[in-house]
Amino acid sequence: MALTARQVETAKPKEKDYKLSDERGLFLLVTTTGKRYWRMKYRIAGKEKKLSIGVYPEISLADARVKRDEARKVIADGGDPSEKKQLEKLAKKISVVNTFRALAMEWHKHKCISWSESYAESVLEALEKDIFPHVGKRPVAEILPLEMLEVLRLIEKRGSLEKLRKVRQYCNQIFRYAIATGRATINPAAELTGTLTAPKTEHFPHLQSSELPAFLSSLADYHGSCITRMATSLLLLTGVRTIELRAAEWHEFDLENALWTIPESRMKKRRKHLVPLSDQVLAILQELRTYTGQYQLVFPGRCNINKPMSEASINMVIKRIGYDGKATGHGFRHTMSTILHEQGFNTAWIEMQLAHVDKNSIRGTYNHAQYLENRREMMQWYADYIDGLEGTNTAA
Repeated sequence: MALTARQVETAKPKEKDYKLSDERGLFLLVTTTGKRYWRMKYRIAGKEKKLSIGVYPEISLADARVKRDEARKVIADGGDPSEKKQLEKLAKKISVVNTFRALAMEWHKHKCISWSESYAESVLEALEKDIFPHVGKRPVAEILPLEMLEVLRLIEKRGSLEKLRKVRQYCNQIFRYAIATGRATINPAAELTGTLTAPKTEHFPHLQSSELPAFLSSLADYHGSCITRMATSLLLLTGVRTIELRAAEWHEFDLENALWTIPESRMKKRRKHLVPLSDQVLAILQELRTYTGQYQLVFPGRCNINKPMSEASINMVIKRIGYDGKATGHGFRHTMSTILHEQGFNTAWIEMQLAHVDKNSIRGTYNHAQYLENRREMMQWYADYIDGLEGTNTAA
């Protein structure tokens, strides 16, 4: 006999738990504490099983009957409603755990092993600012291309096109990681090709060879810190990246053999880099030792000797001698590359000097050893060339 809503509402607790039966296996379990639970009794392969449907009054009698009928349909189709419920519960739990933010943090932890500390921080900062506030809590498997497009267009509207390119690249890699680890099946970031504005390729401000005499004259007349002045000269003469120079430690330099070994931990490509040292670079390093030779770092920070000098230090020198917007520390690499190519030096030597490592690891290792002496001659020529330009400034 079917239950009525009144019977369910007025059911009182007794000394023992008891049941009020409805139709087709549905019943109300009334506990000694007065709690009322909807259950359904059914059989699979002759074995009796029970399905929890919900708690009264959150689930009314009418709602319980709807859920019972849905469960009976699963049975009729050859399934087990209890197993289906467990799978749905598990899927929901997985969706909560596998949010975009959770996957991004897992990906970041996996990748930062091969990144420099500063690069790892910049990636996380970009995600925290531009992506997590919008889709960080969303299950990664449920994010669609249109949703990602709307998020990335917020960066596009700011006009930060280079930032947009990088963030989209990070998201693309995160979704690929999610797919590879079985947490997603589509990559919505990969579907956005052609829908967002691409940044224009811009080189760092750099000097032409004709501008070098005046620049060198201004640098020689610089009356600020002699350490940052020498750092600027070293950057110009070696072609290394700014971070590779700023964080240099004295033990990396073999002055007797005129060789600087930059550890892989500080290299963009995470590969050890050998830098041959010209006579001019050796002279600067010898002078530098009288100032900072007692420290671990060649260029210790002004406020903390255990940290490298500020990232802006070299560019501040360039600004103060009148070249703000005309040159940058990183731009010296472009200047060097242009001059060496114009002089007919082997492109492979130049690329190796700039640490543009061959993606073929075997060939790259071979070339690294093969080109060291070639690069040594090339960099001595370059230092002599720069020396020859000093004092030739004809500017009024």
